[in-house]
Amino acid sequence: MVPIISKLYKVQKKHGWGGVIKRSAKTGLEFLKGNCSLGDIFSLEHNELGGYKDILFINGCDLSHPSRYRVSHQIEQLHFYGFSCDTVFYTNVHEHYAKYYRAFIFFRCPWTEKIDGLIERIKRDNKIAVFDIDDLVIDGKYVAEIETINHMSPHDFGIYMDGVNRIKKTMLKCDCAITTTDGLANELGNYFDEVLVNKNVASEEMVSLSKVALMNKQKNKQKITIGYFSGSITHNSDINLIAAVLVKVLQKYKNVELLIVGFLDLPSPLKEMESQIRIQKFTSWKNLPSLLATIDINIVPLVDNVFNNAKSENKWTEAALVKVPTIASAVGPFKKIIHDRVNGLLAIDETSWYDSIIELINNDGLRISIGEQAHLVVLKEYVTAYTGKTLNDFIRSKLTENIVFLLPSLDISGGVNVVIKHASILKKKGFDVSLFSYEGTENICTKDCELNVINITKTPIHAYLDKAISTLWSTNEFLDVYPKIGRKYYLVQNFETDFYEFGNSFRILANSTYNCQSGKKYLTISRWCQTWLKEKFNKDSRYLMNGLDLDLFRFVNRRFEEKIIILIEGNSEDYYKNVDESFLITNRLDKTKFEVWYLSYRGLPKDWYNVDKFFHKIKHEEVGDIYEKAHILLKSSILESFSYPPLEMMATGGVVVVCENDGNAEYLINNKNCLLYNRGDLDQAVELIEKILIDKKLRDTLIKNGRITATSRSWDAIQESIIEGYTV
Repeated sequence: MVPIISKLYKVQKKHGWGGVIKRSAKTGLEFLKGNCSLGDIFSLEHNELGGYKDILFINGCDLSHPSRYRVSHQIEQLHFYGFSCDTVFYTNVHEHYAKYYRAFIFFRCPWTEKIDGLIERIKRDNKIAVFDIDDLVIDGKYVAEIETINHMSPHDFGIYMDGVNRIKKTMLKCDCAITTTDGLANELGNYFDEVLVNKNVASEEMVSLSKVALMNKQKNKQKITIGYFSGSITHNSDINLIAAVLVKVLQKYKNVELLIVGFLDLPSPLKEMESQIRIQKFTSWKNLPSLLATIDINIVPLVDNVFNNAKSENKWTEAALVKVPTIASAVGPFKKIIHDRVNGLLAIDETSWYDSIIELINNDGLRISIGEQAHLVVLKEYVTAYTGKTLNDFIRSKLTENIVFLLPSLDISGGVNVVIKHASILKKKGFDVSLFSYEGTENICTKDCELNVINITKTPIHAYLDKAISTLWSTNEFLDVYPKIGRKYYLVQNFETDFYEFGNSFRILANSTYNCQSGKKYLTISRWCQTWLKEKFNKDSRYLMNGLDLDLFRFVNRRFEEKIIILIEGNSEDYYKNVDESFLITNRLDKTKFEVWYLSYRGLPKDWYNVDKFFHKIKHEEVGDIYEKAHILLKSSILESFSYPPLEMMATGGVVVVCENDGNAEYLINNKNCLLYNRGDLDQAVELIEKILIDKKLRDTLIKNGRITATSRSWDAIQESIIEGYTV
């Protein structure tokens, strides 16, 4: 095993965990496969599923500037702290995305039926929906303060307000909120109990581009350039605030020019100075650093209203990256971040605006000093690499604890049914529960809930797992190799070494998992398993009593005067199920008095089996119907961890004739709730079956006590102990 694990880690260094998974499958380790390239890490647009990850950002904004800051940059912050993330545009969402992520952040996302369906599914899966906004576009009472909006045509205004109202509708469906400024957080506090302020910060690429712009910076020393980067048409009223000041400055200094970048209607007073004004259309953000580096003074005038107080300090940040000083209105976050005449200048009226601009025009040293100080602050406090802790802590505090069960397949078996029941109990309790299976993709619907199924041979796994539980020896490999697991458990349901004949190498692999040294906690559903784990491997384990769903196995009174139906259950291909012995017994019975039914989830009847009815791969919820019609269960298994069929037959009012093994010994009592025969003694088994027909008193005793035994094992009666087993 050691050389194999060593090889896996060498592959991981070169190809990542996806490569490990892919190559491991080829070596026959029954492991994961598939990979996700770094190029796809930010987008699902060309790849429907990005794997099983921590967070999906749903971007509802088609403007590049806001979505870059609030989606791409926040993803980068979270990547620095180990989260795995994807993003998808809101029109492309699907409800089934809910099962592939642990948390969902809806940025400026308008309500649609698809969004509604996704959020409903998120809530059913005990996951978290977070609302994110960077502007007060959440209610008509806020946007009414935007002058440009009030000049829209009725048609355009209707479209705009429809978007605002639908964003609000999505917001009200979310659990908590993230935003950019204290002003926005105050307003969002009217809708949420908890709001996180995660300010806009620069990405790694922005910093890199700004460094290049600084290196290539060339200045015309004869000219001073004032830059106004409007961004959108909504800033018309802001530039009007200081239009007269700018005219005055331009008239006084002929070597001063005004550069306007973005969408803006030039105020009438400034049109007189057009010879000193240069206007450039909205430009790509990648060109912005080099453009900002050409100016000497950056100005950010803002009308003092609720809407602008919620604005972020992006314009100061972007200018500081290229060491350009900013003069800003003392509004919103600018009042907090700018220390006057240290890392920027604050203006409160036309006089202070004029004085500040004039001072910077005439004082090269002050311009350089302020630009340098702003640059130092922004590189420390306004870049993704150093600012993600608050967001990381907030998301982690909101995540529902996730619990993952690993299954080799979803084929019906007692062991799989136990896992499904445990998973259902935990999900009903409020946990985020998934089944990781090596086969199958369809979710499993139980009477209590729907369980998400992730096929890990097709789905790359990148998320942090709070708890992961292996449920068969071969599924332990995932727990040993996957690095992002908080607590590891091994649910031991049988001595799987003996699943294989002597000489099969799987015996060694299975046995070694009971001597794990990697910190797994052992759980078991059998007292027998608990005993040998301690005696043979010195492993302490927590016992979780096995239960029965009495709604699926209903009590039905039998008539034993008619033809008697004997039910045989088990896989004919597994030697330890010993199905052959059951048929050696029933083949001796009088066919006029007995009818033989055979139920198997995998193997088929052998040629010599005398079978009247064969049930193959029946759904678990339909198995009880078969048990209710049978009179006697004949079970000859050699090896069982916990044997369900006898208990299920008891619950329905049938009689059990069984060969004792370690998996049924903890609840079977001979002549009280069952009849036990000695393995290999076919004559004894036939005699006991005949006795059931003629001895009504014995039969009634077995049925009565069998029902009592089954009722004491009801899942409803023991579910709190199951929950405790996974939460301590």
